[in-house]
Amino acid sequence: MHARQIRFAIAAVILGLAACAAVPVYNVSNAPATGASGKALQASQVRQAIVTAGSALGWSIADAGPGRLEGVLRRRDHTAVVDIPYSTTAYSNQFKSGENLKAADGNIHKNYNGWVQNLDRNIRAELSRL
Repeated sequence: MHARQIRFAIAAVILGLAACAAVPVYNVSNAPATGASGKALQASQVRQAIVTAGSALGWSIADAGPGRLEGVLRRRDHTAVVDIPYSTTAYSNQFKSGENLKAADGNIHKNYNGWVQNLDRNIRAELSRL
């Protein structure tokens, strides 16, 4: 191989490894749950906003007890599971478990954070419609 091809191969390997790098886990903690006018919402409205937002992004959202939902997202060979406690005033989105996400020592596959940030953005958008 020529020197240029070797440099290209090394760069491709480095970029491939960086794409799979683990980053600190992103969690949403006590995000305000308010409607468009800032009015207080009922717990059932907050629940429905979370379910609607998650479903639109491919998350399976299921009840996990009073004031608590569980979200599961499957992407290729990755699975993310989040715990979503909610109330009339706030909601959270906390990493619970996952498959093929390199979750260890507070770090996780970099794509996970994007999935959770998209979910949070959609939840806020749904709440703002109320």
